[in-house]
Amino acid sequence: MRQFALAVLVSAVTAAVYAPIALLWWRRARVRSRTLRLVAAVEPEPYHAAVLRGEATEAAAAELVLGGYLRIDGEGAAFLTEQGRDPARTPAHPLPAALLEAVRRHDPEPVSIGWIHWWDEDYLERLRACRRERDALLPVIPRMPGGERNLLLTCCGCAGIALVVLFWLLAGALLVTGRPHGPREWAWTVVAAFGLAALPLAEKAGRVVRERTEPGDPLGDRVRAEPHPAFGALDEEQRTLVLLSIGEPDRWRGVDTVVHEEADDEGDEDGEWLDDKVWWEDAYEYRASDEDEPEPGAAPPGPASSG
Repeated sequence: MRQFALAVLVSAVTAAVYAPIALLWWRRARVRSRTLRLVAAVEPEPYHAAVLRGEATEAAAAELVLGGYLRIDGEGAAFLTEQGRDPARTPAHPLPAALLEAVRRHDPEPVSIGWIHWWDEDYLERLRACRRERDALLPVIPRMPGGERNLLLTCCGCAGIALVVLFWLLAGALLVTGRPHGPREWAWTVVAAFGLAALPLAEKAGRVVRERTEPGDPLGDRVRAEPHPAFGALDEEQRTLVLLSIGEPDRWRGVDTVVHEEADDEGDEDGEWLDDKVWWEDAYEYRASDEDEPEPGAAPPGPASSG
């Protein structure tokens, strides 16, 4: 009789412990299936996908290079072409248009795409506005149950674990000390033993449920599948130059920043002014030497005439 009561009690407790886990599995599986269906129906616009990957500026720079608006030299400095200086010619998409306007604000000084990406507030605000506009078109992804933290539920869970452990110890003691007689009592003993063996596995079962029903980042996986078409269309040299300019956030800063050199040990203010002056002159000389081309129709310089 004791084995029968013990088997019934252990089975009831085991069912009470595993019922929330089964319910959590059912809820999370439904949410995961719905999430995957919603993401499968999304067709992200190429620039939106680039924004989600954190590569919007690279894609915009690539389109400007391909469109002939911009050229980047071997040191990562970006310059406008004649087409890029024409105010009547602007890319159709707002992101490359915003990047082109940022470069125009610094013309004729050399500026890096990385400096604009990190420090140009007007460009960054337009980038954020474009992301907000595109993000509003995405479906609302349902929240996965079981991931939030609730203090009350946590306290109840700890108390429940303590009670289950106490019950397991008492039931185990009764099961070991009892001596079943006959096949029926042995059968009830085996049922109770299986129930007690299943109780310690409940925590692992809950962890397995969360792992197998976790949807991951399906939208991120989708947008990372391939690069922006403009960036993919660059040849190897152009791609290297774009990435070089992106990686130069401080060297070429256009007309917005003056490099302030530290004064020498004697505190010579004239020397500090001269350092700034030399920096500006170097920038202009760099611009002139990089784009100084002979005028059309001009005769090539000949050898100097001997006196």
